[in-house]
Amino acid sequence: MNPLNRLFRKIEPLDRKQSAVARLLGGTETLMLGLNEPRWSGRDYASLADEGYRKNVITHRAVRIIAESAASVPLRLFRGDQKVTSHPLLDLLARPNPVQGRTAFFETAYAYLNIAGNSYLELVMGGDGLPAELYSLRPDRMKIIPGASGWPKAFAYGVAGREHLFPVDPVTGKSPVLHLKTFHPTNDHYGMSPLEAAAYSIDVHNGASGWNKALLDNSARPSGALVFEPKDGNGALSREQFDRLKEEMEENFQGTRNARRPLLLEGGLKWQQMALSPADMDFINAKHVSAREIALAFGVPPMMMSIPGDNTYSNYKEANRALWRMTLLPMMDKMMSSLNHWLTPHFGDDLRLDYDFDMVPALGSDRQALWQRIGQADFLTINEKRAAVGLGAINGGDILS
Repeated sequence: MNPLNRLFRKIEPLDRKQSAVARLLGGTETLMLGLNEPRWSGRDYASLADEGYRKNVITHRAVRIIAESAASVPLRLFRGDQKVTSHPLLDLLARPNPVQGRTAFFETAYAYLNIAGNSYLELVMGGDGLPAELYSLRPDRMKIIPGASGWPKAFAYGVAGREHLFPVDPVTGKSPVLHLKTFHPTNDHYGMSPLEAAAYSIDVHNGASGWNKALLDNSARPSGALVFEPKDGNGALSREQFDRLKEEMEENFQGTRNARRPLLLEGGLKWQQMALSPADMDFINAKHVSAREIALAFGVPPMMMSIPGDNTYSNYKEANRALWRMTLLPMMDKMMSSLNHWLTPHFGDDLRLDYDFDMVPALGSDRQALWQRIGQADFLTINEKRAAVGLGAINGGDILS
C-alpha cells in the first residue's frame, strides 16, 4: 500500500518500511482541509500555487518543462572512477517507493522546488539497515524548527494539527529528511520561490486573461453607460422603467451569444462609452511582456514557451541548449550533490551518483566538441582523456598515445 495514502484513512498495522508521516492522519479525507500554516516570505504557498501554477498557463508550462526535462535524464553510479551498472542504490532510485518510479519521483521533487522554493525528501530505512524507500513530501506541510544555535534541530510535518518530528543530529546535521532549497536573501531556513519573484507579472497576466474573458462575456464590447436625455421635460426614469431596461440589457445584449447584436435606443436614451478600448489599454502587449517576465523568473527561454515577439535566441535549438546550460544543469547538480551527501554514504563512502548527460540530445553538440578537443590533445594519456569525458581508466592507458 502507498504509505502516503494512509495519511487520509484509518491507520492500519505498519510494515517495517513505512513513511513516518503516514501515522499522522486518520479518519476521513476531510483532514486534507486542515493544513499547517505555510511558512513563506511575502506570499503564502497556497496562493502562489493556485494563482501561479494552477491558473497561469505560462507558469504551469515553465514548471513542467523544467521538472519533466530534468527528471528524464538517467542516473549513473560510480565507485571511484569505475561505472557501476548493478547496485541496490540504483534499484532504490529506479523504484523509490511503491507508487512512483524514478522519473515521477524526481519530477515531483523538482516541481516542488520550482513552485515553493523548497523540496523535501524523506528516507525510510529497511530492516537490513539500508535505505528502503524515498518519498517527496509536500513543502506547505513542512516547517523547520530552529535550535538554540539557529540551525535546524528538527523538521515538523503536520496535517490537521498533528505533527511528526524528524530530528536533526546537532553534530553531523544528518536527518531522515533532505531539504533542497533555492537561495533566499532574507530567510535563513526557507528558499525563495520563482513564483514569488514573478508574482506581479503573474497577476498582470492573469488580470489580462480575466479582462479578456469579461470582455467576451459582455458582448465583446467595453463597458459604457446609457444616458437618459428627455425631450419632454421628464428628467428621470421611473423605477419600473429602470428595472425593465436593466433586465433587457442583461438578457438581450450581454454574453457571447449576443455578441455584435445591435442596440436599439429609444425615448431619449443615448449610449456613452466609459471604458478604454483594448488598443488604448494595450493589454495584449502587456500580457506578452508579463509572460516573458514569468519565463525569465524560471530561466526558461521565451521562445520555448511560444511567446511571440521575443528574438533573443537565433533558433529553437540554441534556446533549448541555453535552457539546459543555464537552468537545468545547475539545478540537477544541486540535486546530485545533495544526494551524494545525504543518501549515497548509506551504501558506501566510495560511491558517487551522477547524471548521464550523454543521453541529453540538447547537449550533444557540446559533448561532440569536447570529445574532439580531448581526442586531439596529444599531451594527455588515454586514461586522462577518458577521465576528462567521464569514463573509467583501462589497463595500459597511462601512456601517451
